[in-house]
Amino acid sequence: MKTANLAIVFTDIQGFSERTSRQTLEENERLLRVHSELLVPLFKAFGGRILKSIGDAFMVTFVSPTQAVLSGMAIQDRLWQYNQTASEAERLDVRVAINVGEVRLEEQDVFGEPVNIAARVESITEAGEVFFTEAVYLAMNKAEVPSREVGLFELKGIPSKIRVFRVPRGPYRMGAPAQDAPPEPSPERPPFGNLALSRVPESMLSVPDLAATAAQVGERIVQRTRTAFLAVKTHRQQRWPPSPRALKVGGAMALVLLVVGGFFLLHDSPVEAAIKAAGNKELPAAERAEWGKKARGLITEDKELPAGERSWLLGRLEEALQRPAIAVVQYRSAVKAGEERAGEQLIEMLENPDCQLRVKVADTLGELRLTSAREGLETLAKKGGAGEKKSSLFDAGCNSREAAERALAQLGR
Repeated sequence: MKTANLAIVFTDIQGFSERTSRQTLEENERLLRVHSELLVPLFKAFGGRILKSIGDAFMVTFVSPTQAVLSGMAIQDRLWQYNQTASEAERLDVRVAINVGEVRLEEQDVFGEPVNIAARVESITEAGEVFFTEAVYLAMNKAEVPSREVGLFELKGIPSKIRVFRVPRGPYRMGAPAQDAPPEPSPERPPFGNLALSRVPESMLSVPDLAATAAQVGERIVQRTRTAFLAVKTHRQQRWPPSPRALKVGGAMALVLLVVGGFFLLHDSPVEAAIKAAGNKELPAAERAEWGKKARGLITEDKELPAGERSWLLGRLEEALQRPAIAVVQYRSAVKAGEERAGEQLIEMLENPDCQLRVKVADTLGELRLTSAREGLETLAKKGGAGEKKSSLFDAGCNSREAAERALAQLGR
């Protein structure tokens, strides 16, 4: 197992989820593209390595905690410049949170408590600010980075209280005690006095071309829509003929994907995105396996994830990896923990073309006494499915109709 001591930076846009509900798809896409064009060069200028970019959020690692904080200061000053001429709909108000510690390295990702702490600090960070933990404060070069204590916080899922600091607003008298820090700057000046931004070469400070961005966004939406329809087509090929319920779900899915042009695909959570990639048959097998490994790590490492949701996600992952029998076991655990979606998925699996799998699903539904499965079990008991065969001297056969009857008996038929 490889480990490293790294500074972890999380950023996101204040109120982004709310904005997506009142802006058009094109406006949301354009905002995200401008956001990326402004922030990415600054991460790179200070030696940051971007690990994840999910919607409006970045997760970046730095070898130096000092450089990590400086990058946050540069970002806020750069956004201040941008916001001076941006319309209200185009404004970008970002929060930056930083922690440092020993993390586990795995492919293109990092795991461990330092990551969790950085994410929790981000939740208390205010827009336009750079917050960082005491670990960063103790490790950084205080001659380069001004600081002021915010306070001691209890953070969800973190066993001990965390002392949090922030970068005070400029101008600065470096080396002066925090209590003697100068007054906050006027609104006419960048918040951190370009202390860090001045170190970035002009060539790296791109000015977003909003007209060009709009054209790029249009092309991207078209591409995402094609991807969305391919996903619907693949879903239909895998489950044919569809049940009436599946037709409803598939039709709704097609409508949503058509309207949003793949917008939600772009903004999936890291776990959702990894599961989808693991199940993407257009990818090489080795690459799908790597995505499966990444998804499993994200699910099992999240200590705040409820047991039912964890088993539900693991079940979905096993289905994506073409291991439905293992998925049934995970869904069983999820239903027992109160996860209703797992029960719905088990009911859908009663239509699987694999007879032995249908038997396993029916037996599981009977054991769980899931009353919502009654209609699906009655249909299976009446019509059976593909692959049914009688037992013989050399073959145990398969009879999912009998399995459905057994399950119905357990439901009190």
